[in-house]
Amino acid sequence: MRICLALVILHSNIQEMIHFEEAFKVVLNQAKQNASEKTNLTRAYGRILAQDVFSDVDMPPFNKSAVDGYSCRRQDILNELEVIETVAAGYVPKKTVYENQCIKIMTGAMLPDGADCVLMVEHTEKTNENHIRFLKNDTPNNICYKAEDVNKGSKVLSKGLLVKPEHIAVLASVGCFEPKVSLKPKVAVITTGDELVEPHEIPGISQIRNSNAWQLMAQLEKTGVAAHYSGIAKDSKEDTFRKVNEALQNNDILLITGGVSMGDFDMVPEMMEKAGIDILFRTIAVQPGKPTVFGFKNNKYCFGLPGNPVATFMIFELLVKPLIYKIMGHDFIPQTIPMKFGTEYSRRASDRMSVLPVQIQPDGTIAPVDYHGSAHIHALAFAQGFVFIPIGQTKLKKGDIINVRLI
Repeated sequence: MRICLALVILHSNIQEMIHFEEAFKVVLNQAKQNASEKTNLTRAYGRILAQDVFSDVDMPPFNKSAVDGYSCRRQDILNELEVIETVAAGYVPKKTVYENQCIKIMTGAMLPDGADCVLMVEHTEKTNENHIRFLKNDTPNNICYKAEDVNKGSKVLSKGLLVKPEHIAVLASVGCFEPKVSLKPKVAVITTGDELVEPHEIPGISQIRNSNAWQLMAQLEKTGVAAHYSGIAKDSKEDTFRKVNEALQNNDILLITGGVSMGDFDMVPEMMEKAGIDILFRTIAVQPGKPTVFGFKNNKYCFGLPGNPVATFMIFELLVKPLIYKIMGHDFIPQTIPMKFGTEYSRRASDRMSVLPVQIQPDGTIAPVDYHGSAHIHALAFAQGFVFIPIGQTKLKKGDIINVRLI
């Protein structure tokens, strides 16, 4: 009797709608970091570093000129200077600068012995073939000193970093041409519903084209993960289970859209459980995206996403993307900026957190897009971000400063 009662209580808790913040914690708490591999520098963009990176050299490795000009002694800059040598970047000066002498030097070239400043070429004039004169009254420097940027042995990039183009330059500069990065998770996408046909097909009466799968595939590609499309599952337990089971066997993460609500043909949660997934929640207090199911078992992650495309897009951004990055060892922090709300907005119900698509107006304020609900896929095409309206709040006032999460 106690066991039966415990099962009833557990089942009841799973059915309860949980707040988004709790769902976020539940999802990320299941993340198990992937193993790592070495990759070529040319393929490191968009990957997550699985190592700290240290410099094997001082940066700069020597005192060098920051400009094209003439290197000389500071005490001689008011005198006419004899040009005794020309040094290009990549060459070592052969001569030492002495009294009233200078060496013509190019940007990035090694500073010669004896010199302690560089005169910019545009601030000088030739007095004859081998002599120049400084035309300014200030005291120049124009030197990049050895190790002023980085000391040999110091850490330049940290484990868990999402590699961007500027990081590629750092990796190259310290000789890390085969960085260690986290393995990408394998992700499969399934859509459900007898009403769906693929984009190249002409929909029949009561049919619509499948847009969710291709939206998700593009979102996954933007996240740096190549996904496998497993097709459309028909509204039958046999076909849904077969596709779910096969996808889970061959992938780390499964995203299923549709079939997660309370209709007669919404059988995805049941088939997830049959495939061995422990369901951790079934509904979230978020609009759009309430019928979101998440489960986990044996390093397999499974999301049952809403069938409406705007809700699918939002839940991917809010929950799936952070999980993918977490599995690769990266703490995803979305880019948000505070902006002024440029209009009045109200909603009737406030029992769920609202995720509202917005666009930036010509005057720099933000306003909601023309949005008819979670099935209005074309609304996202004009959105540049979205804002969160917390539970219990029904209005946004003109002039309110709101954090906008950029898309």
